Amino acid sequence: MPTERGSSEDFCAVMGKLQSKLKHSTYKYSRHDGIIEERIQTKTFQEYSPAHVDSVFVIASLNSELCVSGGKDKTVVAYNWKTGNVVKKFKGHEREITKLACVPKSSQFFSASRDRMVMMWDLHGSSQPKQQLAGHDMVVTGLAVSPDSSQLCTGSRDNTLLLWDVGTGQCVEKACVSRNLVTHLCWVPREPYVLQTSEDKTIRLWDIRRLQVAHMFPPKQHIQTYCEVSVDGHKCISCSNGFGGEGCEATLWDLRQTRNRICEYKGHFQTVASCVFLPKTLPLMPMIATSSHDSKVKIWNQDTGACLSTFSLDGSGPLTSLAVGDADSLLCASFNRGIHLLRVDYSQGLELQQVAAF
Repeated sequence: MPTERGSSEDFCAVMGKLQSKLKHSTYKYSRHDGIIEERIQTKTFQEYSPAHVDSVFVIASLNSELCVSGGKDKTVVAYNWKTGNVVKKFKGHEREITKLACVPKSSQFFSASRDRMVMMWDLHGSSQPKQQLAGHDMVVTGLAVSPDSSQLCTGSRDNTLLLWDVGTGQCVEKACVSRNLVTHLCWVPREPYVLQTSEDKTIRLWDIRRLQVAHMFPPKQHIQTYCEVSVDGHKCISCSNGFGGEGCEATLWDLRQTRNRICEYKGHFQTVASCVFLPKTLPLMPMIATSSHDSKVKIWNQDTGACLSTFSLDGSGPLTSLAVGDADSLLCASFNRGIHLLRVDYSQGLELQQVAAF
């Protein structure tokens, strides 16, 4: 784990480079034609001073250069992943950070914590939260901001969803479903719907206009840990917990009329904690990426389910969160070794490389 360097430095503009490290990564993976391949990678990557002093639980992209992250140290960090600089640190939560949600096309974002609070922050504003939203009885485990930034939906292990007016900070709707222990929330683009995963192994689509369940997808065999909706709003992916390869998959669903399961992505050996749609890079096929507690990041052919690339972050422990940096970059949070910047290299087919850690 990263260790504290003697000064907490609430706000710091620059965190310097430490050193370049040689990365040795050995892994096996199954190609779509059934052949098992093993690759050994030896790459040099830049290691910066760590953004956090403990495990990182969540990371989100604020824009094409900045990310925000949070974890066990109860601090939210805004970081320029292209330069290796900490832009700002935000402290206000009393317990570890569980979720982050960025306001579209804005410098503002929300954080949730095990302290049951949700806080709104502005990168260009005060070090104090703009809003503090209290309404849940247990840890907040879901955050979703509407595309027009006017509403925030929050979910918790207390089985409830709350809908907030961002402008006033007031809760305007509340819904409770028995045994619905929320694990993640995301807003469907251009629609009044929120997608939600749960520990009861189901995926729910909520109509925000009445805060009622509009659709329930067929239940899976394992806890659903995370979900994301495609940019066009036509598809969504969810991922499952598991162990020893049982469960441990991501699933692609149709969000349109049929709302059927389209494809599954199997190959991880422990809980899949995060899944993202990758930006379309012509002329390549549509792709998704997953990160897992088995310390691996995988890229998949969205249409066929074939694993196109695997990268093992040896020694990083469980990989807890994944975010898209830009068309060629992924940001991956880990339990033991902070945040990893991965680059998708198309020069020799498709290969993931680590280019930095912070």
